[in-house]
Amino acid sequence: MEDISSLALAFVGDAVFNLFIRTMVIKTKKKVRDLHVEAIKYVKASAQAEILKKIEAFLTPEEKEVVRKARNAKVNTVPKNATLADYHMSTGFEALLGYLYLSGQNERLNKILLASYEIIKGSSRENDHS
Repeated sequence: MEDISSLALAFVGDAVFNLFIRTMVIKTKKKVRDLHVEAIKYVKASAQAEILKKIEAFLTPEEKEVVRKARNAKVNTVPKNATLADYHMSTGFEALLGYLYLSGQNERLNKILLASYEIIKGSSRENDHS
């Protein structure tokens, strides 16, 4: 894994997370436009940063190192709807997913994906009631 850059791990992790979230939201929405709106709640940088903050204490030392390296990686662009801090955190989160996926740690990956989905689903419900 050490021959793969942090940003390359994040690139793969982004795809893994997008596919997982799309698979989950098709169970809740029927219209394609609604699917997209729902998926964005999960995959935006601020949501991924929130997820990482909530799961970081439960990560192994090796996983924390993957996250740390990716968070500190030099990025050339930041999405217009994200803060730099959230973007760095989301890059760390995506790198973690990419690392777990590419290293074949599927049970751990699934556990983190499901926890991530529940974190944002719960956060979204709280915001709906505010």
